[in-house]
Amino acid sequence: MEYNIGDIVRTKKQHPCGSKLWELIRVGVDFKFKCQNCGHIVMMPREKALKVITKKEKSGD
Repeated sequence: MEYNIGDIVRTKKQHPCGSKLWELIRVGVDFKFKCQNCGHIVMMPREKALKVITKKEKSGD
């Protein structure tokens, strides 16, 4: 599946704030996620990010 900046994705594990929805703010060798509930930003390697994403909720603009 192809991911773009602005996409909203659901992850397997929830963030400590309780949200499973994240906005992609960087896509490339690394993925940068922004929590939709608390705004926390997390960065992880592409390989790991593709494993934790379960589905794309919304496409970015």
